[in-house]
Amino acid sequence: MAQANEGAMNVQIAVLCDAATDYGGKLNLLGAFDTLMARQWPATHPHCAVAVRVAFERAEEGPRELVMNLVDEDGQPVMPPIQIPFEVNVPADAIQISRNFIVNIQHLKFERPGYYALEVAVGQQRVAGIPLHVREAPETGPG
Repeated sequence: MAQANEGAMNVQIAVLCDAATDYGGKLNLLGAFDTLMARQWPATHPHCAVAVRVAFERAEEGPRELVMNLVDEDGQPVMPPIQIPFEVNVPADAIQISRNFIVNIQHLKFERPGYYALEVAVGQQRVAGIPLHVREAPETGPG
């Protein structure tokens, strides 16, 4: 059996998607994406989900906080940060535990096209960046 590295938090999945669920510890994803199209500005995306799966080892037990910040290409926040406090408790018969985090976002507003990122941190440690390109939809001619 392989030995786990002490204190080596492992982000297994970090994605924007149409929907996500946790079913008995299994993370289910529907419609992962990294690009949105809009015809007018400001643009509002009606619904999306952020799904993050992180594995923690015994050395990381204790209270933690997952923080998500959606920022534009200048690093300016697009919405208030999402903060999720949680506890890491590794069962006695395991060397790690995986946690699923799902955040549903309604009516996400973008003032202009550009490159955005959803920055994910556990405590003060950045653990993932999820890119998002918001683009002008191409004109569709008569067809």
